[in-house]
Amino acid sequence: MKQAYSLLLLVLLLGLPAFRSHAQQAPEPLVTGDFVRVPFEEFARQLEAQTNYRFYFDPRSVDSLRITVRVQNQPVQAVLYQALLGSNYRFGVDAQRRVFVSSGTAINPALPEDFFQPQGTSALADLPDDEPVAVAAGRSHLISAAEYKVYTIGTGSTSGRATLAGHLRDVKTGEPVIGASIYDEALNVGASTDQFGAYSLTLPVGRRNLKIRGVGIKNTRRQVILRGDGKLEIETEEDIVTLKEVVVEAEKDKNVSSLQMGVEKIDIKTMRQVPTAFGETDILRVVMTLPGVKTVGEGSTGLNVRGGATDQNLILFNDAPIYNPSHLFGFFSAFNPDILQGVELYKSAIPAKYGGRLSSVLDITTREGNKKKLGGSGGIGPLTSRLMLEGPIFKDKSSFIISGRASYSDWLLKQLPNRSFSQSAASFYDLTAHISHEFNDKNTLYATAYYSTDKFRLASDTTYHYVNQTASLKWRHTFSNKLFGVLTGTYSHYDYDVTSRQDETTASQLRYGINQTGAKLDFNFFPNSRHTLDFGASSTLYDIMPGSLLPQGEASLVRPDVLNKEKALESALYASDRFDITPRFSVSVGLRYSFFQALGPRDVYQYAPGESRSESSIIDTVRYGNNQTVARYHGPEYRLSTRYSLSDNSSVKASYTRTRQYIHQLTNTASVSPTDIWKLSDNNIRPQVGDQYSIGYYRNFKNNTIEASVETYYKTLKDFVDYKSGATLVLNHHIETDIINAQGKAYGVEVFVKKLTGKLNGWVSYTYSRSLVQVNAATTADMINGGNYYPSNFDKPHDVTLVGNYRLSRRFSTSLNFNYSTGRPITLPLAKYYVNNAYRVYYSDRNQYRVPDYYRVDLALNIEGGHKVKKLGHSSWTVGVYNLTGRRNPYSIYFKSTNGQIRGYQLSIFGNPIPTVTYNFKF
Repeated sequence: MKQAYSLLLLVLLLGLPAFRSHAQQAPEPLVTGDFVRVPFEEFARQLEAQTNYRFYFDPRSVDSLRITVRVQNQPVQAVLYQALLGSNYRFGVDAQRRVFVSSGTAINPALPEDFFQPQGTSALADLPDDEPVAVAAGRSHLISAAEYKVYTIGTGSTSGRATLAGHLRDVKTGEPVIGASIYDEALNVGASTDQFGAYSLTLPVGRRNLKIRGVGIKNTRRQVILRGDGKLEIETEEDIVTLKEVVVEAEKDKNVSSLQMGVEKIDIKTMRQVPTAFGETDILRVVMTLPGVKTVGEGSTGLNVRGGATDQNLILFNDAPIYNPSHLFGFFSAFNPDILQGVELYKSAIPAKYGGRLSSVLDITTREGNKKKLGGSGGIGPLTSRLMLEGPIFKDKSSFIISGRASYSDWLLKQLPNRSFSQSAASFYDLTAHISHEFNDKNTLYATAYYSTDKFRLASDTTYHYVNQTASLKWRHTFSNKLFGVLTGTYSHYDYDVTSRQDETTASQLRYGINQTGAKLDFNFFPNSRHTLDFGASSTLYDIMPGSLLPQGEASLVRPDVLNKEKALESALYASDRFDITPRFSVSVGLRYSFFQALGPRDVYQYAPGESRSESSIIDTVRYGNNQTVARYHGPEYRLSTRYSLSDNSSVKASYTRTRQYIHQLTNTASVSPTDIWKLSDNNIRPQVGDQYSIGYYRNFKNNTIEASVETYYKTLKDFVDYKSGATLVLNHHIETDIINAQGKAYGVEVFVKKLTGKLNGWVSYTYSRSLVQVNAATTADMINGGNYYPSNFDKPHDVTLVGNYRLSRRFSTSLNFNYSTGRPITLPLAKYYVNNAYRVYYSDRNQYRVPDYYRVDLALNIEGGHKVKKLGHSSWTVGVYNLTGRRNPYSIYFKSTNGQIRGYQLSIFGNPIPTVTYNFKF
């Protein structure tokens, strides 16, 4: 044996001069074969016959080794890896394509790069410490070969620890791979890639075997000799779904091992499997299938998360807030699915970098675009069509992606027998553009712009029109392998106008608008693999035009009415620290301190103390000049999360979160309306404060292919807005007289089971939740329901959702969506009485009754085109039925007086099954 290793070393030394001469060798040969219990010697002979590889091994050590593997057009090293997987045999390959096989101990046929260097120097000594070592890009067999190459990172050190950093990118498009994990299994230490595909991992110096896993990518690995801080850029391949069961191992235990709770992540591939009303992928509809997320009415995109109002959700589109995330009465979300990367929903344990809302954060991110080649996709449906183009600006350095979507729904309205609909019109379109450019390995710039507009008219000449505009600019800078920073500037705008020209004398236009400009600076610091520090600052300037009514045309007799503008500045500082106390016990502690200043010019009314606020109780008016502070609020927002692992597949988590909200949405409808307005906190309207306590149990089954969790929460809400009976919200110069600061509480239990692998996959959830309001005002006139708790408008105790997908074959799959929920609360007229020479209506206590329960079943069939790799384009069809059972779910209950009698009516948006056919294409 000793002589054999001496001979092997001699062969290697003699072969060294030849290593460089073979740098430009023939293309990598590929192997095809079906090997079933083939002796290893025969297996090696067949590989030698198909390729120019030569095998060296001791025949006596492999005489009992049998090979069973089926391969087609794969490189030799990938074939060997599959053939020897799970055995005690190892192999090494040199530059002359000589394969050395041994039992137990791996053979590295290459000497260290600094083997012939003087003591204390290195082959990489002339390179800076952060010089990137790039994995070969291009063909898939080069990715496979990279798994067996040994990368030397850094210089000099033989002991201590070093930090390895870099990016994961898709080999075909150059886009970042988000949420993948890179870890050293031997040390049980790992890291996940952020929204830019970046990672940072601190490890002991020496030889390390890193495994890379991610949703939608093929599992791979990299072997490194870590001698100091350095970079390793990694390219990955997309994981193609085949007929057999596919086990998604990426972050397979993150449900259990991560510190986050109340967080749901959904990628665009998962979203496309959920049936929707008009066949187009709708991210907000998919979010509504998650536990703890509800909506009060069909066709509404307003989210009620864990007992919170719709305005208590922060919806971010590449970090820019969106004020109205819907199109066409709420039937479509405002985001083109072709440009999206995925969404993250934070229901509890909201990270300290987010603030400004009480209930949740919905973070929507776009793709960066293909950095390798030009491509596109789109779709044609019954009401909308869309198109997306992407490609490189400078190959491998910068890319663009642009998308557009438009509706043509008028034809459908004209087919309806109801004259009110046939004489109506509705349309929308949106445009999105994103550009990214990598100046060098330390600096990258990202820019996003979004514009959308809706216009509709319902059986009259009154036209509703609203516009969303957002823009964001990000500069990401890498200070070192341990410190990253992102500077972000954002702009958001929303406005609407309601124009009526039916009568020349009453022709008018009602307008409203809000502008928000923001800047923030975020830092991520990774002292070591068990310790992460995030910190930063942000500032937001609000500029609101609360409303104006202006005449239209010279004949109009409408008197102009313009409300004074509102302006405010909201700022915050934050820091959070995540650390692993033990391998089983982790803690995250954070503090966000927010500041709010309402600014002039503004007139502020002062009311008599101890009396109900009304115009008659005004005792003074105080005038504030431009940018003068009208009101000031500030306070801490706490973040605390803990996780204790009970075993490798189960854990318990708990969290506490305090949040503050300084802007309020005023609405007289149960669901989101285009004519809702936003009001800033001031002297008379205090900011909202929320506290949430959560605890949960998480368990994975069947080798982490099935995730299960049970979370329970309790929330207290302070100073959110409710309204007096008969409140006037539009063009109200004394809006605080119709608004009441209310208190609330919400609690519930969420059960969630998810399976995202195999031919049959999906999730099922059950939520029990209550959302209660109390208005215990100082005066009897402002008190509601005698000061007792009553259900909020979105209190729906029971909710069951099932999303299921079954892949019939490689080209055919079917999807099912089922939803049941308790009907929402309403206030009913109970009687009428005669007083002061007039009839009046006597109403029940607020929200004392409920509309009928809601349930709906949707079904879809997805038909993929041919899967030929070299096709010019790929296409698919989606055929579906929304509301399969034709249930007339009530959207609202309203009452009309007919012949002296009050009659109730039920309005349903979708009272019949709605078939849809959508054609999707990609090139």
